[in-house]
Amino acid sequence: MTFKKLFNVCALGGLVLTLCAMPSARIAAADPATQPAQKRMPQTLPTSGTYNIDPNHSFAYFGARHHVVGLVRGRFDKVAGTITASQDPAACSIDITIDASSISTQNTERDEDLRSPDYFDVKKFPTMTYHGRGIRHVSGSAWTMDGSLTMHGVTKVVPLTFTFNGMDSSVEPGNPARASFHGLAATRRAEFGMGNRDNLFELGSSTTPDVQIEIDVEVSAKSSPQ
Repeated sequence: MTFKKLFNVCALGGLVLTLCAMPSARIAAADPATQPAQKRMPQTLPTSGTYNIDPNHSFAYFGARHHVVGLVRGRFDKVAGTITASQDPAACSIDITIDASSISTQNTERDEDLRSPDYFDVKKFPTMTYHGRGIRHVSGSAWTMDGSLTMHGVTKVVPLTFTFNGMDSSVEPGNPARASFHGLAATRRAEFGMGNRDNLFELGSSTTPDVQIEIDVEVSAKSSPQ
């Protein structure tokens, strides 16, 4: 064997030995298929677009103090409106309309009293509205906004804290995207001129909110999400 052939054989053998001596972890690291997938961050807002509130799957609930220590719970069954989602929090908006006459506390006599001029006066003020634009991030999928609540002919700024529950991933192609939200707010009925006949007796001069508001809405995309 000539010197040149011997040199080539030795060089090839050295290369094989070098490859065999490489740590298996380093070889595996070169294969992208073996790398762990990057953790996907949770979605904190819906895909940008305008969404219609689904009146068949949306409700507004409330809890009002009764004789200071008691609590009367009820809900409004007719809720409508739109929600605009954007990656820019300042461009997000909520517009909700509630049919005041759809109130229900599971007590016919009390419901009629609440529809009377002493409370909601539904013949004169058939709807309540909440309008807000611009949201602030709290944490995770929780956000807050300062919107205007109009009720019983009076408009007040009422902060709303809401949570984005997520998008429906099972929607069939061609059907609008769906999402849902859960919101919380609190206010005083006296600020809206409601329940004057018993506010002083039950609450005195307290400025503590005596009405807790809770809302669950399901929405479907009105325009194509972007």
